Amino acid sequence: MNETTPAPSQEPRPAIDCRALTKTFGSLTAVDDLDLAVPRGQILALLGPNGAGKSTTTEMMLGLATPDAGEVRICGTTPTDAARRGLVGAMLQNGALLEDTPVRVMLNLVAGVCAHPLPLDEVIERADISSLLRRSTSKLSGGEAQRVRFALALLPDPEVILLDEPTVAMDVETRRRFWERMRHVAADGRTIVFATHYLEEADQQAGRVVVMDQGRIVADGTGAQIKARIGGRAITLRVPDRAAAGPLAHLDGVTSVDVLEDGRLRLATADSDATLRGLFTGAGLPAISDVEVTTPSLEDAFLALTSH
Repeated sequence: MNETTPAPSQEPRPAIDCRALTKTFGSLTAVDDLDLAVPRGQILALLGPNGAGKSTTTEMMLGLATPDAGEVRICGTTPTDAARRGLVGAMLQNGALLEDTPVRVMLNLVAGVCAHPLPLDEVIERADISSLLRRSTSKLSGGEAQRVRFALALLPDPEVILLDEPTVAMDVETRRRFWERMRHVAADGRTIVFATHYLEEADQQAGRVVVMDQGRIVADGTGAQIKARIGGRAITLRVPDRAAAGPLAHLDGVTSVDVLEDGRLRLATADSDATLRGLFTGAGLPAISDVEVTTPSLEDAFLALTSH
């Protein structure tokens, strides 16, 4: 009987591969036995409350921190080698820019040390910074500095881009243009991982959402899949008096009642049909108006997953 050698696996190597990744600081375990594989070409949002381990995980992906256990591979190599070869680019929220230096001069300096820099004109267009080239880095607003950091992340022409709070300090219009450009960057097959506190942004822009808490992954899937985990519906309505929140909390299906900033009430319910019947047929309830039924938001799911 002849033995045959098994055919090699045809599954493509992930762009990012974290296995049993662990990092401690004294008695604090910042990242706890984390496994995460990110395929090439995926846009992934990394979410979690402060202290969840997102920044530490990103730092280990970049080779800025060394894991106490486990390993990270970027495009099949170490983070340090990936950075040296220009395979990974990073946009860190507080990444330092050269002080008192014109933006164009700084970009030229950085391009000079890249192994295979993207053409500067292309970087300038993609990052939307043509109006900033003569500006000193010390004269940039917070949102302008973020756009320059994005240009620096693009300069090495990387296969993987890691973004930490990329749209912080940007106004609504600038954020919209930023993501338009980011989608063009992703269309080239690049892998993008971004950490953000803008949960609506994560839901809209990411094909995959990973939620971390206390150093571990507590949810992993599309935004729709994660929202579906908590089930139920939300009913928002307006009442003449906030004191009505008490009686409404006892309606069938209601699990919580919150007062929104605009004065409306928001009822979380596990059975929206039963809750609506109670609203419109129950005796002794206040007059209601502006009733709206919605599915849970990513923020709802996030809070449910990370509340202790």
